[in-house]
Amino acid sequence: MELQVFGAPCTSTRKTRQWLQTHKIPFKYKNIEKEPLTLQEFRHILHLTEEGTDELIATRSKAYKELQLDVDALPLKELYEFIYKYPRLLRQPIILGDNKLQVGFDEHGIRQFIPREARRKVLTNMLAMD
Repeated sequence: MELQVFGAPCTSTRKTRQWLQTHKIPFKYKNIEKEPLTLQEFRHILHLTEEGTDELIATRSKAYKELQLDVDALPLKELYEFIYKYPRLLRQPIILGDNKLQVGFDEHGIRQFIPREARRKVLTNMLAMD
């Protein structure tokens, strides 16, 4: 599966895209403000989270504060409708690949998306230097 990056223009999304390009990792980018997540994409992402909606919802976002949502009380379909209308409710970016998920930019966590063979090469080179 090709790596997918879901996000909107922001610093974290820009850093993620730049990091992936620097490490020559192919990915598809979807600007969720112009092309919102489908219900199927949202369900798949939600399925891969460890903390459910707590991991995905940007509680410090302007949209979240203005809407005053009780995310835990909302049925999944209603939550999706809010996210469809207000994509900034989601933390950015959402990186998805081969049943791996990362929400937000984390320079250490993103390394999980480096192909295994490339990671093995780097490790071999590091051990050879010692």
